[in-house]
Amino acid sequence: MKRIIAVSVIVTAFVTVVIVAGRFEWAETAAAQPRPAREVPKFQVDPSWPKLPAKWVWGQVSSVSVDERDHAWILQRPSSVRTDQKGMAAPPVLEFDAAGNFVQGWGGPGEGYDWVEIEHGIYVDPKGFVWIGGNGKTDHHLLKFTRAGKFVMQIGKKGESKGNSDTSNVNMAADTFVHAKTNELFVADGYGNKRIVVFDADTGAFKRMWGAFGKEPSDAKMDKPKVAEASRIPAMYETGPGPDQFNPPVHAARVSNDDLVYVSDRGGKRVQVFTLEGKFVAQAFIDRWCEAPHCGNGQTVASTAFSHDPEQRFLYVASRSPARIWVLDRKTLQPLDSFGRPGVAPGEFYILHHMNTDSKGNLYTTEVQDGKRAQKFVFMGLEKK
Repeated sequence: MKRIIAVSVIVTAFVTVVIVAGRFEWAETAAAQPRPAREVPKFQVDPSWPKLPAKWVWGQVSSVSVDERDHAWILQRPSSVRTDQKGMAAPPVLEFDAAGNFVQGWGGPGEGYDWVEIEHGIYVDPKGFVWIGGNGKTDHHLLKFTRAGKFVMQIGKKGESKGNSDTSNVNMAADTFVHAKTNELFVADGYGNKRIVVFDADTGAFKRMWGAFGKEPSDAKMDKPKVAEASRIPAMYETGPGPDQFNPPVHAARVSNDDLVYVSDRGGKRVQVFTLEGKFVAQAFIDRWCEAPHCGNGQTVASTAFSHDPEQRFLYVASRSPARIWVLDRKTLQPLDSFGRPGVAPGEFYILHHMNTDSKGNLYTTEVQDGKRAQKFVFMGLEKK
């Protein structure tokens, strides 16, 4: 752990953005360059949020979405609750108001649809519908419900994925996002496949799909390069564009107000940016030095979220293994600040997963494995750094 912290400081202090053929890359420089003070968002954790009813306990908390009322919708995994507490497991879907008060809970198997094996992603769309996806072995479908938990539609069928070329099923999809302007559902299809796939949000009809750099997604197995122990430290600053395909899991997809799609390539340690049609725009590597086993599982970009201003000046990036959140200039992808560290105290992170923001700029995060919690970081305004 000491090595990870030391390298993190170096990367934070000596970092520039290099633009190569439309790609944004962070590079180590010989010395820190003087720079003018800049404004960055400041956050303070609210340790009392949320208030889960005493009769229930959390399982792994996989995802969070925020609706237009600033109610937070949390997806958690009842099956991950300890054996001796199974009878106290909370429902999979939990709604909380802005103050953290419990509103309702629902979810699980029901008539007319296949509930997911492992709850993974939740998203409340602009029309108020709740989308659920899973990353269990047979989770080859997406579910759409009303706020009250009434089943609306299922895209795909349980256990029937035919791979990256399949236009009817997904394969352990990690995340969804509905773009209101086009009424399209963007899916990070992400654990079994290596693609972004787009469906009509009302009918579920297939629209289009793409892989890394806007290329056709492939079922070909990706070879993981073997790095000798002695060469791990130089490899921390490896350069180049990265693999031609997303490196699973493709963990999240978000669409900005100016119609750009931000994809979290967790295994590839990068954010890639596309047009709505899938044309590659730019990429930025996040904590590329992070290498297993020195840095958790060696994966970084778990999720992104936008700042609440209309221009969405800032892009927040959840870096899983280093346990911190980066603040980037969204337009340039230049790193501005970061916060967080490994741990279980309020404000620390243990296996960061998904995150989101509300209309006031507050940031919400979730943690899986033994983290088993959601946290709210209250937006305190901008400060100069």
